Amino acid sequence: MADTEMQYTRLGRTGLKVSRLCLGTMNFGPHTTEADSFRMMDRAIELGFNFFDTADVYGWKKGEGVTEQIVGRWLAKGGGRRDKVVLATKVHGDMGDWPNMSKLSALHIRKACEASLLRLKTDYIDLYQMHHIDRNTPWEEIWQAFDQLRKEGKVIYVGSSNFAGWHIAAANEAAAKRNIMGLVTEQSLYNLNARMVELEVVPACLHYGLGIIPWSPLGSGLLGGILRKYKEGRRSEKWVAETVKKNQDKLEAWEKLCDKLGEEPAHVALAWLLHQPVVTAPITGPRTMEQLEGSMRALKIKFTPETMKKLDAIFPGPGGAAPEAYAW
Repeated sequence: MADTEMQYTRLGRTGLKVSRLCLGTMNFGPHTTEADSFRMMDRAIELGFNFFDTADVYGWKKGEGVTEQIVGRWLAKGGGRRDKVVLATKVHGDMGDWPNMSKLSALHIRKACEASLLRLKTDYIDLYQMHHIDRNTPWEEIWQAFDQLRKEGKVIYVGSSNFAGWHIAAANEAAAKRNIMGLVTEQSLYNLNARMVELEVVPACLHYGLGIIPWSPLGSGLLGGILRKYKEGRRSEKWVAETVKKNQDKLEAWEKLCDKLGEEPAHVALAWLLHQPVVTAPITGPRTMEQLEGSMRALKIKFTPETMKKLDAIFPGPGGAAPEAYAW
């Protein structure tokens, strides 16, 4: 870690320390070759990243867990890799065509965990996350399954992803009845242009001591200087043209402010998330080494209250927490 200026924080209310940036691996396989993925993970370790996030469905070949396999082969190279990484993966996604190969039944949680452990070439998962809510499985069943995995030493912490605020409350109240820790993190869509979680999810996380791990911190590229890239002809996809047209005024104000700050839009977007007290670590999903290394700049950006107000003016949130956001 000689060349790192990484910062660390606790994972939610736990005593576990994780890097303020989380390495997202979703591009490993579909968009980044295995060799490049290996180099990127090696470089992430050099930069001080100790928090890696993946999922059983990543790679988008049903049941194969392509991305988990890539991460597993990298971990298997040794050199203390596994001990240096807080490893997070997910369960819920569709891993086959037969019944019980998705969602959060006790059977699927157990089988999915065993399969992920094999692909990741490890004997434990640091943070096992429910990739989505399963409205048809009772919390008694879900927590019994996770608690059994914890007792077996296969899972250490449990998190959620894409939960509503009341799902977090229901989950942690059910866990409390079993005298177990419950959820410690929530992985949500959260960025300057997607602030809906501030209504209910953020307050729930603050109340129960969950750290938010924002996914899509750049809004699928919207916050990464997309207007400039479009004008320069570097982004010509149809959806980009539609997005730019729909958000023209907002994007012009955003990129103008970033220019005034002397910072790249992508780094400003990450830095804004790092300024939110509930956020543990935004997920960076680099496709290239340049993107990985560039994300470190976000750790150095500090905003004045005036700049925060300007960002709120360009990207107004829902008005704060409910019910005050929409009532007295």
